[in-house]
Amino acid sequence: MSNVWSHRPQFWALGLFIAAYVLGCGFAQSLAIVPGTGISIWPPSGLFIAALILAPRYSWPWWVLGGCLAELFSNFLWFHSPLPAAILIYAGNALEAATGAWLVNRTCRSPVRLETLQEVLAFVALAGGIAPVVSATIGSATLAWFGMQSQTFAAAWPLWWIGDATGVLIVAPLALVVFQNWRGKAQLSAARWMEACVLGLIFLGVAALSLSGYLPFAYIIMPPLLWAAARFEFRGAAVALTLLALITALFTVSGASQFVGDPASERHTQIMLQLFLAISAFSALIVAAISRQHQLAVLTLRKSERELQQMLDALPIRIWSATPTGGPLYFNKRYQDHFRAVVPNFEPFEEPDIEKLAQELIHPEDAPVVQRTLRNCFETGDASVMRFRWREKDGAYRWAECRVEPRHDEDGAVAQWYGVSIDIDDEMRAQEALRERERELSLLVDMVPSNLWRVAPDGETTLANRHMADFLGMNLEDKRQLEVMFNTIFHPDDMQAVWDVFGRCLRTGERFAMKYRLRRADGVYRWMSGRAEPMRDESGRIVQWFGLCHDIDDQVHAEEALRRASDQLAQATRAASLAELSASIAHEVNQPLAAIVANSHACHRWLSAEPPNLERAKITAERITRDANSAADVVSRIRALFRRTPQARLPEEVNHVIGEVCRLMADEIATRSIRIETDLEQDLPAVALDRVQVQQVLANLIRNGMEAMDAVVDGSRMLQIRACRDGPDAIRVEVRDSGTGFKDAERLFQPFFTTKQQGMGMGLAICRSIVEAHGGRLWMANNETRGATVAFTLPLAASEAP
Repeated sequence: MSNVWSHRPQFWALGLFIAAYVLGCGFAQSLAIVPGTGISIWPPSGLFIAALILAPRYSWPWWVLGGCLAELFSNFLWFHSPLPAAILIYAGNALEAATGAWLVNRTCRSPVRLETLQEVLAFVALAGGIAPVVSATIGSATLAWFGMQSQTFAAAWPLWWIGDATGVLIVAPLALVVFQNWRGKAQLSAARWMEACVLGLIFLGVAALSLSGYLPFAYIIMPPLLWAAARFEFRGAAVALTLLALITALFTVSGASQFVGDPASERHTQIMLQLFLAISAFSALIVAAISRQHQLAVLTLRKSERELQQMLDALPIRIWSATPTGGPLYFNKRYQDHFRAVVPNFEPFEEPDIEKLAQELIHPEDAPVVQRTLRNCFETGDASVMRFRWREKDGAYRWAECRVEPRHDEDGAVAQWYGVSIDIDDEMRAQEALRERERELSLLVDMVPSNLWRVAPDGETTLANRHMADFLGMNLEDKRQLEVMFNTIFHPDDMQAVWDVFGRCLRTGERFAMKYRLRRADGVYRWMSGRAEPMRDESGRIVQWFGLCHDIDDQVHAEEALRRASDQLAQATRAASLAELSASIAHEVNQPLAAIVANSHACHRWLSAEPPNLERAKITAERITRDANSAADVVSRIRALFRRTPQARLPEEVNHVIGEVCRLMADEIATRSIRIETDLEQDLPAVALDRVQVQQVLANLIRNGMEAMDAVVDGSRMLQIRACRDGPDAIRVEVRDSGTGFKDAERLFQPFFTTKQQGMGMGLAICRSIVEAHGGRLWMANNETRGATVAFTLPLAASEAP
């Protein structure tokens, strides 16, 4: 209900509809020439259907209610039928209007404008043919039921149906035109208004003469009626049909019409009147539809032509057409703008032919070729593509590409030529720049002092640079030489190995890298270092191989000379090692031998005494034996160190080894007035080491530290010894003195380098050898204040073998 109320029509429109409905009923009553039947042309049916076609579906109840009021009022004025009969007759009229409007809207889709032949035929068949069946059936049955004017159902039905159909065909188009163009303005020119006035006069004259009996028959009105429909479409047809209906009614009521006769023929005359108006309405609507559809087709064609023209003018290309012999027919806007800017006094269709335009616009160097090409096209009918330079407004020339294609008729002859010119100046300049870069790249490749080459995926050689060609003594232009190049130049001893490796790379896509010998142009083989990389496309497929072949012959010979020098150096090194071993033995056994000499003199004195002191001599002899064994032990370990002879290594605690060395050197430490300070981390894990060798290292480092402090006289001579963890896998031992530090730290570990007057320069070298033999490392650094620190590490995971 809310939708029905919200879609209620404006009251003035509903009132106008009621008034028109009442007037239509009066018109029908006046035209009912069969006495007392009330059956005649029924204009309210057309008015009712038109209103429902244009109105929203939810507003239909309002129009039905308005029609009911108009019907009852008209019955009171003219028909005087019983109220039940009047209500039944209106129910038929309402069902007719609803059925016709629903069928037309569903078939033609809203809004219904009757602009095509399909819509007109649908309207005539549905609204003028099917819908009146409902009203005729209910109305005829009502007359028969109530026995009104002695009308039977069979006698009343045809008259009722054709009366409603005629009313629909005459009134509905006029109502649709009026409602749809209520606020529109007539867009007729003065000539069309003049034509409409002349047509109206002719129409009125012919209608009056034909209907009054002065002309042979009423259908003479058809030519001006169809003229109105053809020239003014539905508006003209609707107005003409309305005028025809009014003139017919006027003459019929006055009794002067051809459709008025004696009472015996009134029924036949009534049917002829209705057929006359129905046929006139149907003919006018069909002609109007055909005219409108033709007009729409013309408008559509013109619109398409305008859109095509606009598209051709908007395209960033120049388009032209010519006759089969080359006469110009069409140039799009871009062409004409270009011609006007370049050619003085240009008129697009007054030039003799396309060739003359080409002569004026195209670069003098290109014009002859273009003219010959165009002439050949016009003579042979073949398409062509041309590239040339043509003149711009500023006098400069730009490259363009013109494609010429013929259009053939049904017989195969050339009916017209079409051409498209595209500016390709940027493309041509880019291609020229690309070619220039390619030339520069080719020159650069030829200048590279290496052999560059390229092969196809199947291994065929396709390119070699100038350097390679000069090296091999080949001609780059000779493709045959490229094909056989690698088969005739790898040294015979290297050829099979190179092909095996390169063949595998071609199959697998691996990089190629190999050394081989190539034969130079003079027949000399030189060593080369060859490398090749595959180039792949987007799918990963190998499209080419690029290779570099670098001459390394001098490098190979230099390496060979270096190997010979290395062998000689190894021999010299062995001799130096022998000297180093001798010096090391002398350095390390010096003190044991000195002790042996001193004890030998003491033993001699005890034996030379009177009486000889055998007990003391015995003790001294034991000391001589001990010192001799010690010297032999030192010699043995030093020889093992330089020979890399395996020595037994046992787990030892580093703190315990440091304590033993400090106790053995206690007399010397005390003699030098040195204060020893130790910082030994507790619970250090045991290390597999040669206790004697590590003691030897510690003794050397402590003795060097004490000697470094000999020049210190301020009483601050202190030697610090520290042991701690060095990460999770090693132990670090540091010996820090407060002496003068090292002045030439880089040479301290070199054999025979010493800063002492009586030194041999072997102590730190032997210490580093021992530490490295244990898998550790030894280094030194000057302290920030004064003195130096020497440190070494011993790995926890060292094996017993060095």
